[in-house]
Amino acid sequence: MAKKLERSLAELYARDPERADAVVFGRRALNRRGLLEATSLGGLGVALGAAIPFGASLPAGVLPAAFAQGSTAPSGGGKTAGPQILDFPGKEKGLVVLGERPLVAETPEHMLDDETTPTARFFIRNNGQIPEPPANPDSWKIVVDGEVNSRLELTLGELKSRFAPRTYRMVLECGGNGRSAFQPEARGNPWTNGGAGCAEWTGVPLADLLRAAGVKDSATYTAHYGADPHLSGDPSKDSLSRGMRLPKAMDEHTLVVFAMNGEPLPNIHGGPVRLLVPGWPGSLSHKWLTRVTLRDREHDGQGMTGTSYRVPNRPMVPGARADEKDFRILESMPVRSITTSPTNGTRLPAGTREIAVRGAAWAGDLAVSRVDLSVDFGQTWSPAALAPPRNPYDWHRWTATLALPSDGYFEIWTRGTDANGKMQPPVAAGWNPQGYGGNAMHRVALLVG
Repeated sequence: MAKKLERSLAELYARDPERADAVVFGRRALNRRGLLEATSLGGLGVALGAAIPFGASLPAGVLPAAFAQGSTAPSGGGKTAGPQILDFPGKEKGLVVLGERPLVAETPEHMLDDETTPTARFFIRNNGQIPEPPANPDSWKIVVDGEVNSRLELTLGELKSRFAPRTYRMVLECGGNGRSAFQPEARGNPWTNGGAGCAEWTGVPLADLLRAAGVKDSATYTAHYGADPHLSGDPSKDSLSRGMRLPKAMDEHTLVVFAMNGEPLPNIHGGPVRLLVPGWPGSLSHKWLTRVTLRDREHDGQGMTGTSYRVPNRPMVPGARADEKDFRILESMPVRSITTSPTNGTRLPAGTREIAVRGAAWAGDLAVSRVDLSVDFGQTWSPAALAPPRNPYDWHRWTATLALPSDGYFEIWTRGTDANGKMQPPVAAGWNPQGYGGNAMHRVALLVG
C-alpha cells in the first residue's frame, strides 16, 4: 500500500492540509474548491500503488482509508509513527494503547471477529488507578443506600447465594468510541472503533438488589461508586461517579457482574464485581463496584456535569465554545457497524473478483435493522445478511459477498441502520468538545493485484 511516512497522512492532513495535498497528489493536482482534477487521480493512484477503478466517485477531501493506518498515538505524550501495542498480562498482542495514565487500550476491528469477544481481546478503559485485587473475592462488600426503605449491605458471596444469576452476551462500549474521526480534534482518548466488545456477562440484575432494599417513590436516579482511587491519590476525590435514570437501572439486563466469558471477572475489567449497563456509555458500568445510591434528583458526581458524557441539544459549529446549559446526558449509544474481515490494508491476488466480508453491528438500546456495504465510495450499496442476536444488547453479526470488477484499489464502506431508520454518516457528525457519539462509517482498504 502507501509508503510509510515519518508522520501518518491522517495526522499531516489534520495539521497541514496543503502539505498533505502536495505529498499525495502533487502541488497542483487537487482543486481545493471541491473536485479532484484528472491528474490528481493519477497522482493518488501512484501514492497508493494501484489504479482506482471508482476513483471518480471518491468524495472531495476524503482521505483514502489506506493512508489512515498507523495514525494512533498514545494521549498525553509525543506523537509516534505508528501505534503503541499493549503488553499486559492476560491480553493478546495487538491491542493499541491510547493512554498510559490511566491505562486505556482499544481493540483493532479485525480482533473483534469472534461472535463472543475473548477476554484477552477486550478493550481496557480506566478513569483512575487500578486497585489491588482482594485476597478473598467473595468477601467484597456492596452497599445499596439512599432513597431506599432499608440500607442493603452484602458480600459478593452473599450476592451469589441469595440471588439467581443470569448470563447475557452484551456489548459494552466507551462513550468516546469513534472520537478520532471528529474534525477538529476533540478532547480525550483517540478511539477508532475499538472501544467496544461483546462478552458473555454473568451477574445479578441490579433491579433485584434495588427491590430487596425497597425503592422509595422519591427515587429517580442512581449514583455509582467504586474502589478505584483518583489518579491524584486524594481519597476525598472519586475517579468517576456516574448514574442513570431509574428505568434503566431496573432493566433486567443491567447487571451486577461477577463473571466474564464463564470465568471470574478479571481485576483489569473491574473484578471481582462491576456494573454492566448495556447500550449506554461504558462509564456507567462502574468497575470495582462498592456502592449504588438511589437519589431523588439527577446525579451530579464526577463525570456527570459540564460537558462530561454530554452532547449538545443543537448542532455546534465544530471547534466552537460550548454552552454547557444547552447540553444533555448521552444515554443510548448510536448505531455502529464494523468490518472485522478482511483487515484494513489486505492485499488480494490479481484476478480476484469477489470477496467474503463479515462484521458486527449494534445500536445502543435499539436493534439493528440492516447493514449495507459499498465498494464504489458510496455510489451503490448491497445489503448484508444479519444473524439474529442471542438476547437484547447482543451485537448483530453480519456476512456478505462483494463483487470486485477489476484489479486495483478498493474500499469497503460499512453502514449500519438502527430500528428507527437512523444510519451511520460517512463522516463523524454532531461535533462536541469531548467527542462523544462519533459513529462514522467504517472503511477498509483493499488492494487487488
